[in-house]
Amino acid sequence: MAVVVDKEYYEILGVDVDASPAEINKAYHRKAREVHPDKNHEDPESAGQDFCLLGEAYHVLGNPEKRETYDKYGKEEKTKDFVVDPTVLFGMMFENEIFENYVGQLSLLSSPPSEFDPNLPPEVQKPKLEKILKALQEEREEKLIKILKNNLELYVKGQKDDFMDMANSESHRLSQVAFGNGMLRTIGYIYSRQASREIGKGKLYMMIPFLAEWFWDKRHSKRTQARAAKAAIDCIQLREEWKSCYRQKSKDENTLKVARQIKDRFFYSFWKMNLPDIEMTLSHVCQAVLNDPGVSKDIRYLRARGLKKLGTIFLGAKER
Repeated sequence: MAVVVDKEYYEILGVDVDASPAEINKAYHRKAREVHPDKNHEDPESAGQDFCLLGEAYHVLGNPEKRETYDKYGKEEKTKDFVVDPTVLFGMMFENEIFENYVGQLSLLSSPPSEFDPNLPPEVQKPKLEKILKALQEEREEKLIKILKNNLELYVKGQKDDFMDMANSESHRLSQVAFGNGMLRTIGYIYSRQASREIGKGKLYMMIPFLAEWFWDKRHSKRTQARAAKAAIDCIQLREEWKSCYRQKSKDENTLKVARQIKDRFFYSFWKMNLPDIEMTLSHVCQAVLNDPGVSKDIRYLRARGLKKLGTIFLGAKER
């Protein structure tokens, strides 16, 4: 076992001092679920402290250079004033098994693949990275396709009451977690639109229903992309405001209140940045399920009807 002068960060993550980068990353995600604010309603202040400590530990041990310095010298003086990046906080809040079953791992929150080598020149690294990310996205979508098919199976088999109970239960469960209502509306919207497109294909009156859905989707996609671009610019400014606020020596109640407001604005902007990735992934998954060549036309139609109902229920979820 490696010799280090300070084991605190390793103990926070619950790993050995010679843990591999993959083990550290896995431990971070596991611990993030344990200290998730949604699971610690009885003691939110303590949960918030654990939340920040975990982010601090991962910030150091997840970076090879910072980890090497920490192993040799322990906590540096500047580490005591460490400010958790709001992106890390967002990722920790977003870590929830429910979301993974609907949208998978968000691209902007994914860790660099193990094959990624930042020392290679961009012209060599870019095509390799694109190939790796494409494979990861395909794996993500394949998993979600299986889950969605399974979720629609009750409706396809004619067990509509059981299907409705399941859909309402999922809607309630998802609405209870951070960003749950925003996620429900996003999932519900894509489910409804994709189902309507598929159902509209069967209406042959000049193909108007189908074309209307196609144009609606195109317009919505462009609007989402534009909002994501603006949100990316906002995030850069808000990140600096957040760090500047927490670096002030005098942290009175007003300063902390401003910091919380900045954090909330950052979370909202970062959420909008993730929407194109979420909507694109959901659209691909829905299209694969509704155009599955391995099942009959009747089953595909029933899937579309079930998906439409599921989307409608998600869109109608009440705020918690």
